[in-house]
Amino acid sequence: MDLQEFVRSNAPEDGGDGFQKENNRLLDIPLDGTVMVKAGSMVAYTGEVTFTGKSSAEGGITGFVKEAVSGEGTPVMEAEGNGHLYVAENGKKVQVLALDNEESISVNGTDVLAFESTIDYEINTVGSLSGMAAGGLTNVYLTGPGEVALTTHGDPLVMTPPVFTDPDATVAWSSNLSPSIEMNKTFEIGQTSGESIQMEFTGDDGFVVIQPNEEGSVTQSQS
Repeated sequence: MDLQEFVRSNAPEDGGDGFQKENNRLLDIPLDGTVMVKAGSMVAYTGEVTFTGKSSAEGGITGFVKEAVSGEGTPVMEAEGNGHLYVAENGKKVQVLALDNEESISVNGTDVLAFESTIDYEINTVGSLSGMAAGGLTNVYLTGPGEVALTTHGDPLVMTPPVFTDPDATVAWSSNLSPSIEMNKTFEIGQTSGESIQMEFTGDDGFVVIQPNEEGSVTQSQS
């Protein structure tokens, strides 16, 4: 295509309220006030926008806390102003969810991209993972009303319990579920499987969102 056609074909979409996906991997947030976004996720903005980093919180204070094993935080920043804010994360696909009043979802802290200021959020550590060298240690409990944007490597799969999942591939789960941690006690000779820790979801309702890629993997799906 020629240059002008390239510009026209890839220009931002006009109009609309709330979170909008410009494409599968880029989120447009029409901003008139404040929104919470993952630190470092801004790729562009129009208008007047300021960014304020939020310190890691300790104990029961709301905020993003440091992961117990890796020591790395899941920082969030507050964007305030008027205009359009464009956010993305490492080419991962964007999933936008609308939560009703008092509706909640638990999300792996590494997979939270953005959420509206009307969303209440709280940090939890999953089971005994804090004492294990595995991913998915910290989950963010999000409660509506408002919109939430998640990121996934590839297209997500939503499963119903009972199910066992790899912590690195687990994106989110319904708020009524409380996963437990299972250790694979099978004795392995030589090369280990790398699947020694699983999250167990039980019950007869609810859902679990997984992605076709382990968050800590070197090779990540970009399809």
